[in-house]
Amino acid sequence: MTTAGHLRSTVARATCDVSVAGVPWPAYKVIALMLGAFVTVIVGVATMSAAPAVLAGAAAATIAWLGLGVFCTDRQ
Repeated sequence: MTTAGHLRSTVARATCDVSVAGVPWPAYKVIALMLGAFVTVIVGVATMSAAPAVLAGAAAATIAWLGLGVFCTDRQ
């Protein structure tokens, strides 16, 4: 790998990583998990039922995970 390629890869990785308990996580995964938890709570409060809340939260997290993952992939 060239120096420019290495630098570009390092910069891309640095902007897409979040430290969780000292372990680097891709930011899109953290965002997707937080969004899923938020949607679960909001739908749960609105419907007072667990089934739609869990399904909506899982759907929101999955869509965010897959959608945001396209932008933070490690392309070398």
